[in-house]
Amino acid sequence: MKNLNKDGAERENGELEKTKAHVIVQIIEYLPSSIVSKTILKKITGNVTVSSLDAGEEIAEKSSPFDTYVQIIDGAAEILIDKKVYKLALGEGIIIPAHSFHHFNANEQFKMLSTVIKSGYENLI
Repeated sequence: MKNLNKDGAERENGELEKTKAHVIVQIIEYLPSSIVSKTILKKITGNVTVSSLDAGEEIAEKSSPFDTYVQIIDGAAEILIDKKVYKLALGEGIIIPAHSFHHFNANEQFKMLSTVIKSGYENLI
């Protein structure tokens, strides 16, 4: 799905059009043997992304210096956070704490909405 501005041209920043209703689960599709991501909103203080993972795919282990909220919007997912397994069903969400090592396994295909909050850490430095 291309992100178009009012003139029918694709938006430069890749964000979805503001003040337009969207069905979040329809923003991206599944592609065979693939992981697909689409930025919903990207700011200095954080971002919102929707992703789809086909069955058998995985996102490699990583950590982030910021808290991340993940919600499953289609299917079900397996998420490992600091080596503990969490199985999330449709509609369930979880906060991945900052600096935690985590990765995703798609035992079946799933879509997720993830929100990263980059503000609020100023007092910790």
